[in-house]
Amino acid sequence: PSAAADQLIQTMQNHSAGCHSAIIGHVTATPKRGVLMTTGFGSQRIVDRLVGEQLPRIC
Repeated sequence: PSAAADQLIQTMQNHSAGCHSAIIGHVTATPKRGVLMTTGFGSQRIVDRLVGEQLPRIC
């Protein structure tokens, strides 16, 4: 629910550690082919699974 997400972001932004919090994506039922990322040009591409050491992605 986007209303709950908006409220959560506002709450996080009120804390000094979360002042730059932002919604960067959303979950949909389809397509079931993995994670899609919208590029700076507006196209979409599949985000590959991590290989090897499962370290978090740092954006």
